[in-house]
Amino acid sequence: MALPPNLANVVNDFAASPPELKVELLVEYTDKVPALPDRYTDHPERLEQVEECQTPFFLATEIDDEDRITVWFDCPPEAPTTRGFAGILAEGLNGARVDEVLAVPDDFHHDLGLAAVISPLRMRGMDAILFRLKRQVRLRHEASEAG
Repeated sequence: MALPPNLANVVNDFAASPPELKVELLVEYTDKVPALPDRYTDHPERLEQVEECQTPFFLATEIDDEDRITVWFDCPPEAPTTRGFAGILAEGLNGARVDEVLAVPDDFHHDLGLAAVISPLRMRGMDAILFRLKRQVRLRHEASEAG
């Protein structure tokens, strides 16, 4: 599986964790969600809502001049599993190159071993978050390439 190095480290941490500690590890990642910068808190319309999530969840992606991405999430602390997944993505994808992000398998999060400890509905929400994130990266990259 081709994962950016930071994301591969996260997956390895989860793979090494016993099932009874996976939810606890996921919740630890809630602290990895960086605070939104003013350009998003002052203009929430710049964030895309992931409507498939049970919780109000919003995201934005940015690409710098070196084709490295930054992801931003707005997710309430009252949704620790969803916010934890956002923390995993922030930790694992921020600073990765566009091609690395687009090569992340759509189901990589199944390798975290969470399907046994969280609901299928939450897993589908994770699918949707990654799908929308990659779609934003693809569209932004194509737009920057076009001029």
